[in-house]
Amino acid sequence: MLLVLDQSSLKLYDYSGHTLLHSQPIVSIRVWGVGRDDGRDFAYVARDKVTQLLKCHVFRCESPAKAIATGLHGVCSRIMAERRSTRSIMDGLFYDQSRLVDIPFQVEFPAPKNELVQGFQVFYMGNVQVIKPVGMDIINNTLQTALSTNRADWIPVTVNVASATVTILNQQTEESLSECRVRFLSFMGVGKDVHTFAFIMAEAPGIFMCHMFWCEPNAAHLSEAVQAACMLRYQKCLDARPQGSSCLPTPPADSVARRVGSSVRRGVQSLLGSFKTKRPGGQTP
Repeated sequence: MLLVLDQSSLKLYDYSGHTLLHSQPIVSIRVWGVGRDDGRDFAYVARDKVTQLLKCHVFRCESPAKAIATGLHGVCSRIMAERRSTRSIMDGLFYDQSRLVDIPFQVEFPAPKNELVQGFQVFYMGNVQVIKPVGMDIINNTLQTALSTNRADWIPVTVNVASATVTILNQQTEESLSECRVRFLSFMGVGKDVHTFAFIMAEAPGIFMCHMFWCEPNAAHLSEAVQAACMLRYQKCLDARPQGSSCLPTPPADSVARRVGSSVRRGVQSLLGSFKTKRPGGQTP
């Protein structure tokens, strides 16, 4: 189909552009957004005229869907500016309120929200498949193997940590090397060398990949950011439960949040221990 955005509606035509398949008034759209993974998914929510139920319309676009969202936001901004102007003019006149027509659209258009993202410039030591999704022994053994490789092969990257994704970008080409969903992160930890950090992702049933990093001056900030993203994701899952449901069960001993918290605490303790310096004439406790 062809999606056409004019000054008052979002229209869908057949591929020839001659037959109108659907017309959605802009004022009836409650929220819209662009997909996170590749930026080519677009969706909006509007109330169905027949059933009066809210429905979500989802599209896969051939080009980046950000252009649609930007154009829609521009149209909404213009409509709101016109209504504010009309309201200000009417407020300065004497008029009979009983003869006014109630406009159903009484709320501000939703503005796009920028997700908080923390960026870290580190070296990417690569990723390898591991035999199980948890365990500091897995993390340490994998990091030790990576440390024995040629450091010239390590890639300078920017790790962007958000509440839902951890994205690894090549600093030179800005190419996305990997985009990891936080919901599939099963374990993480700081290695025996405080510069090293790794996390394990569940790529598919029975397939687990360990992503490894070298950080300067140490891995504390990156590990804390990834841990915070895991905790936030876990809290969102709890908040999404129906209000009328029974009390939330205690997370199992091998839950992602507990595993991540435990591994980070051990890594931070190791990190703090490395900062202790020997006093002159004395011994390190």
